[in-house]
Amino acid sequence: MAEQMQHKIKQMLRGIDRYNPNNLGHLETYVLRQSLDNYYDLEANLAVLKLYQFNPKETKKETVIAILLKALTALPNTDFVLCKCLIDSTLLEDETIALITSLHNLLETCRFQHFWGELSAKPDLIRGINGFENSIRKFICHVIQITYQTIEKSTLRLLLGGLADNQLNQWMTQSGWKDIENGFVFIANQEENIKTKNITEKIDLENVAQVIAAYR
Repeated sequence: MAEQMQHKIKQMLRGIDRYNPNNLGHLETYVLRQSLDNYYDLEANLAVLKLYQFNPKETKKETVIAILLKALTALPNTDFVLCKCLIDSTLLEDETIALITSLHNLLETCRFQHFWGELSAKPDLIRGINGFENSIRKFICHVIQITYQTIEKSTLRLLLGGLADNQLNQWMTQSGWKDIENGFVFIANQEENIKTKNITEKIDLENVAQVIAAYR
């Protein structure tokens, strides 16, 4: 069913029919299916927001919210910023949409514990967005992977949203991280990721001659 819908929407978005307002209902349903079935189509979601720009009276806040939440799951890609740029400024002031923007800022600035705290205070926000929390954890694991060499397991647990031991161990196994002594977790040898780069500048004799001549 998902593959059939994806193919249908892909065909719909070709050519001038991409911004046909008669297709808006199909695209909104597609956003809902992405949320329920845990897949993602940025191109289709941007088309929805563009149609809302052309037809502001047709804008559905619930669809915009779902699109923004799905864009959060695509971090570290810049999808959220692309989507936000297509949303009317007055709608951005809506309390729920402002909260989602705040969550994005928390993730972008790596304030992960604060993010989970804000999210836990509004559990209904992500209801119907299946796989949302795990998608965010994948992003957080990506940041941890390129940032830490070792990390306290208690800190790691908090960064990933206060997971139970079995869940935390699953994420560690999935990421290739290992328990070491004194309650620490080995992430990666960051020194191995540092690559030296030799920079060679080529200056032609003709250019040097021009500089010398200018100061004579």
